[in-house]
Amino acid sequence: MKTLFLGTMLLVLMFVVPMPTMAGVAVGVGVALPPPIVVETPPAVVALPAAPGVYAAPDVDVDLFFWNGWWWRPWGGHWYRSRYYDHGWGYFRNVPRFYSRVNPGWRGYYRGHNWNGRPWNYHRIPHQEFVRGHYGHYRR
Repeated sequence: MKTLFLGTMLLVLMFVVPMPTMAGVAVGVGVALPPPIVVETPPAVVALPAAPGVYAAPDVDVDLFFWNGWWWRPWGGHWYRSRYYDHGWGYFRNVPRFYSRVNPGWRGYYRGHNWNGRPWNYHRIPHQEFVRGHYGHYRR
Protein backbone atom coordinates (compact mmCIF):
# COMPACT_ATOMS: atom_id res chain seq x y z
CA MET A 1 0.00 0.00 0.00
CA LYS A 2 2.84 2.37 0.90
CA THR A 3 4.54 1.70 -2.45
CA LEU A 4 1.34 2.45 -4.36
CA PHE A 5 0.87 5.71 -2.46
CA LEU A 6 4.50 6.85 -3.10
CA GLY A 7 4.23 5.92 -6.78
CA THR A 8 0.99 7.88 -7.14
CA MET A 9 2.52 10.92 -5.41
CA LEU A 10 5.55 10.79 -7.69
CA LEU A 11 3.29 10.61 -10.75
CA VAL A 12 1.22 13.59 -9.53
CA LEU A 13 4.40 15.61 -8.86
CA MET A 14 5.64 14.94 -12.39
CA PHE A 15 2.52 16.55 -13.84
CA VAL A 16 2.18 19.40 -11.35
CA VAL A 17 5.83 20.50 -11.01
CA PRO A 18 7.74 21.29 -14.24
CA MET A 19 10.66 18.97 -14.99
CA PRO A 20 13.42 21.63 -14.87
CA THR A 21 12.35 22.46 -11.32
CA MET A 22 12.36 18.81 -10.27
CA ALA A 23 15.77 18.25 -11.83
CA GLY A 24 17.19 21.36 -10.19
CA VAL A 25 18.11 22.89 -13.53
CA ALA A 26 18.82 26.62 -13.35
CA VAL A 27 18.07 28.76 -16.37
CA GLY A 28 19.95 32.06 -16.65
CA VAL A 29 20.70 34.76 -19.14
CA GLY A 30 24.41 35.18 -19.74
CA VAL A 31 26.41 38.09 -21.10
CA ALA A 32 28.84 37.25 -23.87
CA LEU A 33 32.47 38.25 -23.35
CA PRO A 34 34.01 40.71 -25.79
CA PRO A 35 36.44 39.49 -28.42
CA PRO A 36 40.12 39.80 -27.56
CA ILE A 37 41.94 42.96 -28.58
CA VAL A 38 44.46 42.19 -31.29
CA VAL A 39 47.35 44.64 -31.55
CA GLU A 40 50.82 44.21 -33.02
CA THR A 41 52.54 45.86 -30.07
CA PRO A 42 51.37 46.68 -26.54
CA PRO A 43 49.49 49.99 -26.68
CA ALA A 44 50.83 53.35 -25.61
CA VAL A 45 48.51 55.45 -23.45
CA VAL A 46 47.78 59.12 -22.80
CA ALA A 47 46.40 60.71 -19.64
CA LEU A 48 42.98 62.22 -20.26
CA PRO A 49 42.43 65.81 -19.11
CA ALA A 50 39.65 66.34 -16.55
CA ALA A 51 39.67 62.62 -15.73
CA PRO A 52 42.23 62.11 -12.93
CA GLY A 53 44.03 58.77 -13.12
CA VAL A 54 42.36 57.78 -16.40
CA TYR A 55 44.49 56.74 -19.37
CA ALA A 56 43.30 55.90 -22.88
CA ALA A 57 44.95 53.87 -25.63
CA PRO A 58 44.46 56.07 -28.71
CA ASP A 59 46.04 53.67 -31.22
CA VAL A 60 43.60 50.84 -30.49
CA ASP A 61 40.46 50.72 -32.64
CA VAL A 62 38.14 50.17 -29.65
CA ASP A 63 37.77 52.34 -26.56
CA LEU A 64 40.34 51.01 -24.13
CA PHE A 65 40.98 52.76 -20.82
CA PHE A 66 43.19 52.14 -17.81
CA TRP A 67 41.99 53.24 -14.38
CA ASN A 68 42.47 52.08 -10.82
CA GLY A 69 44.69 49.12 -11.74
CA TRP A 70 42.32 47.73 -14.41
CA TRP A 71 41.95 47.92 -18.17
CA TRP A 72 38.35 48.81 -19.12
CA ARG A 73 36.35 48.55 -22.30
CA PRO A 74 32.73 48.97 -23.31
CA TRP A 75 31.35 46.34 -25.67
CA GLY A 76 27.85 45.36 -26.68
CA GLY A 77 26.20 47.80 -24.27
CA HIS A 78 28.12 46.42 -21.26
CA TRP A 79 31.41 47.12 -19.51
CA TYR A 80 34.30 44.70 -19.06
CA ARG A 81 37.57 44.89 -17.15
CA SER A 82 40.80 42.93 -17.05
CA ARG A 83 44.25 43.11 -15.53
CA TYR A 84 45.56 42.72 -19.10
CA TYR A 85 44.95 44.98 -22.07
CA ASP A 86 44.38 42.16 -24.55
CA HIS A 87 42.58 39.29 -22.79
CA GLY A 88 40.98 38.04 -19.59
CA TRP A 89 37.89 40.26 -19.79
CA GLY A 90 35.28 39.89 -17.08
CA TYR A 91 31.81 41.40 -17.04
CA PHE A 92 31.39 44.51 -14.87
CA ARG A 93 27.81 45.09 -13.76
CA ASN A 94 27.78 48.93 -13.85
CA VAL A 95 29.32 51.79 -15.77
CA PRO A 96 32.67 52.43 -14.05
CA ARG A 97 32.87 55.65 -12.01
CA PHE A 98 35.70 57.14 -14.05
CA TYR A 99 33.68 57.13 -17.26
CA SER A 100 31.52 60.09 -16.24
CA ARG A 101 34.67 62.23 -16.50
CA VAL A 102 35.72 60.95 -19.94
CA ASN A 103 34.84 63.38 -22.70
CA PRO A 104 33.17 61.41 -25.51
CA GLY A 105 35.16 63.43 -28.08
CA TRP A 106 38.53 62.47 -26.66
CA ARG A 107 39.73 60.72 -29.86
CA GLY A 108 39.08 63.81 -32.00
CA TYR A 109 40.79 66.02 -29.44
CA TYR A 110 43.74 63.63 -29.46
CA ARG A 111 44.09 63.76 -33.24
CA GLY A 112 43.76 67.57 -33.26
CA HIS A 113 46.08 68.15 -30.28
CA ASN A 114 43.32 70.37 -28.93
CA TRP A 115 41.17 69.79 -25.82
CA ASN A 116 38.00 71.90 -25.70
CA GLY A 117 39.60 74.77 -27.63
CA ARG A 118 42.91 74.68 -25.78
CA PRO A 119 46.19 73.19 -26.99
CA TRP A 120 46.63 69.65 -25.73
CA ASN A 121 50.30 68.76 -25.59
CA TYR A 122 49.84 65.24 -24.34
CA HIS A 123 52.67 62.85 -23.59
CA ARG A 124 52.30 59.41 -25.17
CA ILE A 125 53.45 56.89 -22.59
CA PRO A 126 54.92 53.76 -24.19
CA HIS A 127 53.53 50.55 -22.72
CA GLN A 128 56.79 49.45 -21.08
CA GLU A 129 57.23 52.87 -19.46
CA PHE A 130 53.61 52.76 -18.29
CA VAL A 131 54.10 49.32 -16.74
CA ARG A 132 57.31 50.35 -14.95
CA GLY A 133 56.01 53.75 -13.88
CA HIS A 134 53.85 54.90 -11.05
CA TYR A 135 50.67 54.60 -13.14
CA GLY A 136 49.00 52.00 -10.92
CA HIS A 137 50.09 48.60 -9.79
CA TYR A 138 49.56 46.99 -13.17
CA ARG A 139 51.95 44.21 -14.13
CA ARG A 140 51.99 42.47 -17.52
